[in-house]
Amino acid sequence: MDKILEAVVMSSYPNNVKQGLVRRVIEASKQPMDSEQCWSMLELCTKLYLVGDTKYKREIGKEVLEVYGHYHPEEFEEFFNVRFLLSLLQEGYGPLGKRSHYVLDYIQLGLQFVLESPSANSIFSLLRIEVLRKVCERPGPKQCAKISKLLSQHPQCIPTGKHQVLFCQQLIRCIGQFQCVSEGEEDIMEFLEHVNKVSGLLQRIWRTQTSAILPSLKELFTIISSTEEQEAPSNALASVVQFVPLELMDGVIRNLTNDDSISDVQMMMAIGRMIDWVSWPLGKNIDKWIIALLKGLAAVKKFSILIEVTLSKIEKVFSKLLYPIVREGALSVLQYMLLSFQHSHEAFHLLLPHIPRLVASLKKEDSNSATSSLEQLAELIHCMFFRFSGFPDLYEPVLEAIKALPIPNEDRIKHLLGQNAWTSQKNELACFYPRLASKSETGKIGLINLGNTCYMNSIIQSLFMASDFRHSVLNLTEGNSQPLMTKLQWLFAFLEHSQRPAISPESFLSASWPPWFTPGAQQDCSEYLKYLLDRLHEEEKTGKRIYQKLKESSLMSQAVEHHYLNKTLIEKMFGGKMMTKIRCLKCLNVSSREEAFTDLSLAFPPPDRHIHGPGSASVLPVEEIGPQFIEPPENLNQVMGSPWVRRKPHVSGDHPAQPVPVETLGFQEAGEPSDPLSRDAVGAESTKDPILASGEQASAPKDSRSVPDLINYFLSPERLTAENKYHCEKCASLQDAEKVAELTEGPHYLILTLLRFSFDPRTMKRKKILDNVSIPVVLKLPVLVSSEENEDVWRHRKGRGGPGSSFVSVVYDLCSVVVHSGISSESGHYYCYSRECTDAVPHGQLRDGTPKPASDKQLDFEIQWYLFNDTRVSFSSFESVSNVTSFFPKDTAYVLFYRQRPGTQSCPLHEAAAEAGHLHGEPSLNKDLMEAISKDNILYLQEQEKEARNRAAYISALPKSPLWWRDFDRDKDDDSSSGGCSPAAGGGGSGSFHGLVF
Repeated sequence: MDKILEAVVMSSYPNNVKQGLVRRVIEASKQPMDSEQCWSMLELCTKLYLVGDTKYKREIGKEVLEVYGHYHPEEFEEFFNVRFLLSLLQEGYGPLGKRSHYVLDYIQLGLQFVLESPSANSIFSLLRIEVLRKVCERPGPKQCAKISKLLSQHPQCIPTGKHQVLFCQQLIRCIGQFQCVSEGEEDIMEFLEHVNKVSGLLQRIWRTQTSAILPSLKELFTIISSTEEQEAPSNALASVVQFVPLELMDGVIRNLTNDDSISDVQMMMAIGRMIDWVSWPLGKNIDKWIIALLKGLAAVKKFSILIEVTLSKIEKVFSKLLYPIVREGALSVLQYMLLSFQHSHEAFHLLLPHIPRLVASLKKEDSNSATSSLEQLAELIHCMFFRFSGFPDLYEPVLEAIKALPIPNEDRIKHLLGQNAWTSQKNELACFYPRLASKSETGKIGLINLGNTCYMNSIIQSLFMASDFRHSVLNLTEGNSQPLMTKLQWLFAFLEHSQRPAISPESFLSASWPPWFTPGAQQDCSEYLKYLLDRLHEEEKTGKRIYQKLKESSLMSQAVEHHYLNKTLIEKMFGGKMMTKIRCLKCLNVSSREEAFTDLSLAFPPPDRHIHGPGSASVLPVEEIGPQFIEPPENLNQVMGSPWVRRKPHVSGDHPAQPVPVETLGFQEAGEPSDPLSRDAVGAESTKDPILASGEQASAPKDSRSVPDLINYFLSPERLTAENKYHCEKCASLQDAEKVAELTEGPHYLILTLLRFSFDPRTMKRKKILDNVSIPVVLKLPVLVSSEENEDVWRHRKGRGGPGSSFVSVVYDLCSVVVHSGISSESGHYYCYSRECTDAVPHGQLRDGTPKPASDKQLDFEIQWYLFNDTRVSFSSFESVSNVTSFFPKDTAYVLFYRQRPGTQSCPLHEAAAEAGHLHGEPSLNKDLMEAISKDNILYLQEQEKEARNRAAYISALPKSPLWWRDFDRDKDDDSSSGGCSPAAGGGGSGSFHGLVF
């Protein structure tokens, strides 16, 4: 009969025909038959059920098995024996690599027919051991659900005694690793069903064996408090907590918060992950457990943990109010977090940008849940307004959003604030945040990351290290005409004189925040820099002038002095000019337009453009001498082959000029003949520099790019043809033309932005160019000057190419490099390398009426580099700057700051700008600013003394714990992955339930 059934199932007959034949086989199976025939049928049906390649075959196998279980119980019991089940559980069924996934289903199916048999106890004993072994192997949610279903239907198979406790703990371990691999709705619902079955089994065990609850909770806490996990535990663990009896809550929380073996880092990790559980849609009482633990921490004065967790998680909790399925629990947690965080407005202010949008969304939803939540939220906001007054501009949009909602009376507000405060003793809440052990050994001060604000921190530190600009800002007198410049002055003054390891730039951030930036999201630091400089420039330009004029050199002519005084500080420090010329290729008429710039945005040449080929001397070969230099052209043919010479003929009315390719300052080998063109065109010295003797010379990789490559590409002629033809006014028609940009005034500080982010139309996202770009420490820039300026230049210094030439080479020294780490402009992390390039001589010492320039060696080797990474500041080197992309491919130079070397500009304007800030010696700060810094320094010292006393006893009680406050120094967006650096990020990865509700 087994052969007949197998032939029918394997045949190609239609299913309805097969079904009829199978019916006949099943009816025949109900009749008495010999043992051998029964075994053959049982083996065939087992095979169909376990390894059948279609659902139909498995159903046939199941149906026949049930028939034999009912009608041939003795043969079935003999077949379904302990040895066979042990083999199934330990070795599986089917060929290697294709073991059946239905073993547990098969055992559950067969158990119902052997419950009363003599072998039942042996089978139960076996299964109690095997299910424990199975969960120790960390099966996925589907297999765990099958185990749970089996044990729920047959509780005789649940491990007993100590094994039962171990089983619960290991099952919780499994839940902690559950991952929902798909975002499809059906898959998510199936995942939820699996989790509910597993947590339901725990509930069943705890009801009958309450002694297993506390060991299970201890294991749960061990998982969520672990700092060593590569991946955060799944939010599915929330399903476990909901079944813990609430009457155990007080004792559990008291034991946790008073357990000296639990470090503060572990506790912070645990409460942070518990707060992530508000995302779990099916959990009950989760909010009660979170709030209870927060209150428990306040009771034992763990304020540093509470502050850190609140600031990092409150926006995430707030975002969950958008989703009705988790809204009630999220609102409860949010209320406690805000009402208890009374020592600072920081937590509440994190939510201000989000409140109007949430209120609008809840009003639009128009449900009972939304209406109730709006009223509670409005009450909460009014409590915060009451507690943190004095921010009318910030609160105005929020007040407008909730103006139609009920306003609680003052007694209600005071009641809510009074019953939720962490402590009634305000002096217990000295400034715990941020926790930094001590000021950096560099003497420099870091900036606190306020939630993905590393883009701003790196720009501020780069501007601060631009010493001429810093001195000018600090020398400004106090006034209300330039509020943003005044805020920058205060920030610079605190960076210069504060005793704190790091200060918060929160005030400056809110004042300089571009209105289109998304709060809490990573932003483009170059975009921020442009906006900041433009704001500062316009603020002064529109009548809010600087009160104290910079002191000019007596050497300045009246015309230059007038030109200087009519410029804003931003123009003086960062402003340059560029001439764009377009030559019609038909009539050869040239039109030109001069425009100002504060930075040069450098695009990358197309991949097919050869940057090191013959006849392309405007892009020079890279060579390293000492830190990194690029030699000038070696022969006349190389320069004559440049597009500058070949494609830029003499224009009538202009003085013929030998164009100067961009290069980095190099030195010729001793004994090598000095090339006349190199000397005249770029002014490289022919004598051997002593640095060369100590530096090895090595060529850059053939395919590498350099900053001069990108500048030369920027300055190279562009052909306007086809759809991009130029409308020539002289020809009165569209004509082929050639367009070229020429620098006519080099800025004092040259800012270069490498355009690494481009829009990919295929993915509809901005992608990043990860090419390594070699950065010269010294850069020579070709500047085209007028004949009058050229004569002035020749009088002040050795002109490049003599009085007859219209081009001069202006030398720049690298002073800052802002690095972006990541693969997208919307994510990643910014940090910067900086050094303070200043004149080598003491301020005010002049030689022959001109500032004495520093030697190349002093500029390039003796000036200390620093690495600014939010709160952390450390010593660094140019070697680190040069090699960062080699070691970390996602870390690429993005914005560069160069300072013009004294004595190399085409007019003394910028020399005066550099000197003006120094002639008075150290900047003298206004009285209010000095007092503010002095008071803050005293306050900080008092905080340090108090904390040292409080911590001494605390640390001695935890001799085996790590110095936990060091871990608090990690900034909110300091993530090694290329993903987003949101402070609200965390918990569960793709397998967490965030994808469903966030």
